[in-house]
Amino acid sequence: MSTKTGSSTHIIIRLQLDVEIFSFAEIVSCISAAGGDIIGVDVISSNKTQSIRDITINIHGVKQRELICELLPKLKGVKVLQVSDRTFIMHLGGKIETALKTKIKSREDLARVYTPGVANVCTAIAEEPEKAYTLTIKRNTVAVISDGTAVLGLGNIGPFAAMPVMEGKSMLFKQMANIDSFPICLDTQDTEEIIRTIKAVAPAFGGINLEDIAAPRCFEIEKRLKEELDIPVFHDDQHGTAVVLLAGLLNALRITNKKIEDIKVVLTGIGAAGISCSKILLSAGVRNIIGVDKLGAIHRDVQYENEHWNEYAQLTNPDNLKGTLSEVITGADVFIGVSAPGLLTVEDVKTMAKDPIVFAMANPMPEIDPELAEPYVRVMATGRSDYPNQINNVLCFPGIFRGALDCRATEINEEMKLAAAKAIASVVSDEELSESYIIPSVFNDKVVELVRAAVVKAAQHTGVARKDPRS
Repeated sequence: MSTKTGSSTHIIIRLQLDVEIFSFAEIVSCISAAGGDIIGVDVISSNKTQSIRDITINIHGVKQRELICELLPKLKGVKVLQVSDRTFIMHLGGKIETALKTKIKSREDLARVYTPGVANVCTAIAEEPEKAYTLTIKRNTVAVISDGTAVLGLGNIGPFAAMPVMEGKSMLFKQMANIDSFPICLDTQDTEEIIRTIKAVAPAFGGINLEDIAAPRCFEIEKRLKEELDIPVFHDDQHGTAVVLLAGLLNALRITNKKIEDIKVVLTGIGAAGISCSKILLSAGVRNIIGVDKLGAIHRDVQYENEHWNEYAQLTNPDNLKGTLSEVITGADVFIGVSAPGLLTVEDVKTMAKDPIVFAMANPMPEIDPELAEPYVRVMATGRSDYPNQINNVLCFPGIFRGALDCRATEINEEMKLAAAKAIASVVSDEELSESYIIPSVFNDKVVELVRAAVVKAAQHTGVARKDPRS
């Protein structure tokens, strides 16, 4: 069974070593026994009596770090001076900053960017509000907004702790699609207050990216904002996951030579992501999806307290199957997990149809260990970066917003999301396609441009584009 417990990271431990006493072999043995791998040693200073060195170590979890820091000081001639984490160092002072497009070098510059010259620009916008798109940051700026209630793998950690995630999202917007964005974490979990606040700040932005807001409130927040704002509103945890999932599935079906309308899909985790994934699959042509949650298969013979489940039951499970995951997965062509670790067993996989496709996307631990599943599946995908076929939202949201902003779309609709999924899938050519490569790398330069073009075309086709990007 796999021993991986999370993504790896590097720590740097600064040691003061007594030259006459310490044994480097003992240091190596100690770190190795704690599960760490030394990947670098740097001498900071050295004299006849002592040496100060930085040891860079690869670890796979907090427990390994704690154990290493506990064991090293027990060695003769070894003193731990400092422990640094490269991830923490990267976050010092935050990860983003604002920059000026034009520097203010003279009184004349000041008069143009501020008073009195700015008054003419303000007046022009007041007379024609659409000019905000050409004369302010609105044209190319997205708000990344969260209340910190559903941070991936961490849950309800609040607005302060959620901020590093939102900063990272802003970094990706800029690097991947040259979109300026700003992270906003709201210190409220009241649905109406969140809606009011986002509407109040919306004039500054060309789009709203909702992030890490817990279900079921996220549904109401997105629905209301889409109705009440005239700029794109996109809850990435729902729709980003769905778009990239569909892209991967389209290519997995190319490998297995199965038609999308013929497959049986079983999906676990009927929350925000699970419902959105199901809806996009239905839009793409899937006819038979069975959603499974902790109560078992969602079916039409029960009136659920969760109204979203009642709606879901009407859209899915055409044969009205009942039972546990193990009972309904028999004969399934595809398993999709957006739920929790360990829900899918090898025995479950063995009962699936020929050439089973498994997308186990729970993070950081998937619904089934990929190494256990590998002998029995044709195509395996996860949400992790240390296995092939990572279903990563980064493939989706930069290109979708780039396209939506460029054509000044009023919304991001289902047709635009389907177009984005097909564009992502198309990046993998027939020559490149294989069981371990069904989805392009997040660093593939073709992704954003192809997604952008497809989104613009779909927006124009559905009548939500207010501008031709070519003009």
